[in-house]
Amino acid sequence: MRDTLVVIPTYNEIENIEAIIRATFKVSSEVAILIVDDNSPDKTAHKVKELQKDFPERLFLENRKGKEGLGTAYIHGFKWALERQYEYICEMDADFSHNPNDLFRLYQMCHENGADLAIGSRYKSGVNVVNWPMNRVLLSYFASKYVQVITRMDINDATAGFICYRRSVLEAINFDKIQFVGYAFQIEMKFKAYIKGFKVEEVSVIFTDRTKGTSKMDGSIISEAVFGVILMKIKSLFSK
Repeated sequence: MRDTLVVIPTYNEIENIEAIIRATFKVSSEVAILIVDDNSPDKTAHKVKELQKDFPERLFLENRKGKEGLGTAYIHGFKWALERQYEYICEMDADFSHNPNDLFRLYQMCHENGADLAIGSRYKSGVNVVNWPMNRVLLSYFASKYVQVITRMDINDATAGFICYRRSVLEAINFDKIQFVGYAFQIEMKFKAYIKGFKVEEVSVIFTDRTKGTSKMDGSIISEAVFGVILMKIKSLFSK
């Protein structure tokens, strides 16, 4: 995995950041990590700077001026990666809802099995979610089904944020035309890859809700995902 970068956006993740970094580096002695921090008041970036002494040339940090949204954080990380020689770029949360041990499975799906985009899917084989209240499970599950119906994508977990991209996928997407900044960003990126004909595969994973820190999800994020999908689909029809 020496040609792989893992992008992790952070905002107030001081309780998780050291553990997630060390756990990720245990997966591979060659993988690199980029932390994109939105000026966390809890000094998350300061802890990352301390850890860079332990992982020189493997742990990188990009500081942003403030909280600008999950989508823009990932785009910042993607652009950073494309300026360098990484062939595979992964995205992952900092709170252990995504198991770092599954990174190799996503990488393998692309590197060995020919996928252009590998999704860590909660819903490929049933519902693999731990510690979420039932209302949130149902909201997430039916949101993905809703996206399937509207977009016609054969993807069971369209809102997933645990992904491995081939470099060529990110090079083909015009980041300046990405319209969503919240969790709908995840849907939009998959949709753009889908309509460009890239091979998308899902890898079944178990999603475990955070035990430390605070969730960043709110009502505006959900409404963006629900109502924005229809507009995204309509725009794609007129752009053909």
